[in-house]
Amino acid sequence: MKGMVAGKKIEIVKGSSDASPDSAVRAARKLVEQDGVKVLVGPLSGDEGIAVKDYAKTQPNVTFINGTSAAQDTTLRNPAENFFRFSTDGAQWMAGLGTYAFKDKGYKKVATVAEDYSFPYTQVFGFMAEFCKAGGHVPSKSWVPIGNKDFSSVIAAIPEDVDAIYVALGGADAVNFLTQYQQGGGTAPLIGGSITVDQTVLTSKGKLKDVLKGTPSAGPTADTNDAPAWKTFVEAYKKQPGAFPSPSLFAHGYYVDMKATLLGLDQVGGDVSDGGKKLRDALSKLSFDTPTGKVSLDKNRNAIADIFLTEVTEGA
Repeated sequence: MKGMVAGKKIEIVKGSSDASPDSAVRAARKLVEQDGVKVLVGPLSGDEGIAVKDYAKTQPNVTFINGTSAAQDTTLRNPAENFFRFSTDGAQWMAGLGTYAFKDKGYKKVATVAEDYSFPYTQVFGFMAEFCKAGGHVPSKSWVPIGNKDFSSVIAAIPEDVDAIYVALGGADAVNFLTQYQQGGGTAPLIGGSITVDQTVLTSKGKLKDVLKGTPSAGPTADTNDAPAWKTFVEAYKKQPGAFPSPSLFAHGYYVDMKATLLGLDQVGGDVSDGGKKLRDALSKLSFDTPTGKVSLDKNRNAIADIFLTEVTEGA
């Protein structure tokens, strides 16, 4: 796949991983050391991002732009000077949700159920930081492996007197938990992690929308955003093969990442012959408009951007 930026040809080379750190580093190493890429965009998952950040430190002449990997430690702890995140992190995505759950929903005691890796750690931390500061209490935290099929013991361990359950599960894990919780007669209200109420889950077959209806959440996108820039993005997105009814946060994140990449390359005339130094300087100073508002970077090269409080409604 080829294109043009600043009058120069660019070639896009694809790599793939399976959400594990080892696979992400293998893919990154092939792209950098065999295919010779000068800019790498990705990865998607939390542990992958931390691993690729560490690999980036061994490749100072390559510029790394995070995909949607949202573990906080990727940029908060020991950041790499050549690693940039324009898509914010999972704790930022929770901004406002803990306060809303306590003050507006009236939830005083909440249990959490989340996958056992860095991104859900970040989401639970982001939610609890606000919720507990507001006066809330979290008596039970359940961590489950990715790909867990049977949630019966997890559901049984949830205290009966909690006001709500905060769920930070994605994909099949979210579908399995929510289905089993409903089938088991669970009635506690839910609070959603960002990917738990994403289109990747809401479009699943069955009655999950009914289970999630009324669930508050927060994240980098909102399906009902009425900003003209978002509406324009949605219309363009829906023309793509296999599109959801509304862009997933992953589609939005990678769009923002690629826009940052192209803006940076355009500013330096597509010239990365200096090991990408001018490009990285341009990226660090970028401030640009996205479908969800303006994005810029902090001193750790992590995004500063708008976050949206949301609630699942009929027709979501």
